[in-house]
Amino acid sequence: MSALYPPIHEYRHFYLQVDDTHEIYIEECGNPHGVPVVFLHGGPGSGCEPWHRQFFDPTRYRIVLFDQRGCGRSRPHASLVNNTTWDLVSDMELIREALGIDQWALFGGSWGSTLALAYAQQYPAHVSGMILRGIFLCRQRDIDWFYEQGHGIERIYPDYWQDYLAPIPEAERGNMVAAYYQRLTGENEIARMQAAKAWSVWEGRTANLQPKESVLAHFSDPYTAMSVARIEAHYFTHQGFFDDDQLIRDAQRIAHLPGSIIHGRYDMICPLEQALALHEAWPNADFHIIPGCGHAASEALIQQALVEATEALLEKLA
Repeated sequence: MSALYPPIHEYRHFYLQVDDTHEIYIEECGNPHGVPVVFLHGGPGSGCEPWHRQFFDPTRYRIVLFDQRGCGRSRPHASLVNNTTWDLVSDMELIREALGIDQWALFGGSWGSTLALAYAQQYPAHVSGMILRGIFLCRQRDIDWFYEQGHGIERIYPDYWQDYLAPIPEAERGNMVAAYYQRLTGENEIARMQAAKAWSVWEGRTANLQPKESVLAHFSDPYTAMSVARIEAHYFTHQGFFDDDQLIRDAQRIAHLPGSIIHGRYDMICPLEQALALHEAWPNADFHIIPGCGHAASEALIQQALVEATEALLEKLA
């Protein structure tokens, strides 16, 4: 039986113009008078899906979801113009103000955990608590682990790794992120799509401990693959627009906040060490290592832990 709440529909959706280029898709569901919570999707470059609404008790939470710049239903699709972490943090503030919310809880996994930490450290007074999964600290070594040769992951997935290497000539494989970025931002449409699919499928194949067709189908979709690959390569070329170890360095700004850290024991995209480092810097959070699970929020035991965390946060905030 699924740990998630039953499917629900949004009661409102709209676009918010956040600058001269970008319109952000926003939706609300659940209880308009409930505890505000914002869902932060992964990537960067992915987007929200209907099942993301189901982590929250719809009778008690006012649930806000939005597609980040260049993602999902936001416009223009896969755009890298004015697209940095700090633009996304600014967008979150604009959304919070547009919705008339004073404080909201942050719920994010993978890149969503990164963005949640960046926002909370910038605007701690507007955060009531956080639930973070699959912690990604966006340090150079975290990026190198998953995308560059010689850091170990190619020994775990040698067959998938060959498919990830395939679009890049051997002479350029010393900096895979840069080589992919060149193709993903180039004029050759065929090379751009080939690179997008290889990059995105690499992520989809490694997200779950046991392969999951629905996850691979999501990452293989050409529309999703293009935004995931382009935006991730853009962000990771610039180390997420952070100083190295910035999110741990500035963790004292969120030390008072309640919350939960949830991480799969066998997360190969974001190894468990990142979650442990965050918990050491943010001991006020509950820390849950989920056995028999990888990275994705589609893992059943991770879903159960996330739903339990949303229920526990309601009690803490009460």
